Amino acid sequence: MRSDFDPGQLGPREFYKFLTSVVVPRPIAWVSSTSLAGVDNLAPHSFFTVASVDPPIIQLTSVGEKDSLRNIEATGEFVVNLAPAALIQEVNATGTNFSPDVSEFDAAGLTREPSAVVRPPRVKESPAVLECSLHQTLPMGDCVLVFGVVVHGSVSTGVLRSGHPDVTGLDPLSRLGGDEWATMGPIQDLPRIRASQWPGSFTPRTPRHPE
Repeated sequence: MRSDFDPGQLGPREFYKFLTSVVVPRPIAWVSSTSLAGVDNLAPHSFFTVASVDPPIIQLTSVGEKDSLRNIEATGEFVVNLAPAALIQEVNATGTNFSPDVSEFDAAGLTREPSAVVRPPRVKESPAVLECSLHQTLPMGDCVLVFGVVVHGSVSTGVLRSGHPDVTGLDPLSRLGGDEWATMGPIQDLPRIRASQWPGSFTPRTPRHPE
């Protein structure tokens, strides 16, 4: 038995609540940017993913026009800082709707760290950062998709294992539905199955009859 949700009947706001409760967990792009007036902005965006491998392009979505979007379009640069579980209070605080002349770095008590390539500062307390130059923006409904070319990456040495970032050390936050946040649960290694190994490496579940 299932319950149905019709976006046409619910309306955008209610269906948004449903959608963000189903598309979970969502990684957080903790975006730092700098306005033309020189104010450093910092805000979490939970519509975030990799858009291209070569060139390396990440994509985040601005739901409505916010300071991050205005700054990125004006300057062409931004930084995606990983949001670690240890900073959940600070990450949440930077989502406050401050006026454009207020820096969330200062409001949340976070430390600016000079970036290697772009102008906006990095969050020193973040274990991993991606410095980006704007590739393009794409209006999509009431949102704007932001595509950024990763021009530099930096990771705290302490979270590297065999030269690669270790997810346990990164301990990333994610967003769920409503006001819910999530941290890392158990990690399971499961190699992808090759066609030459099929079906020996996979035992399908026996389907249950619908109730």
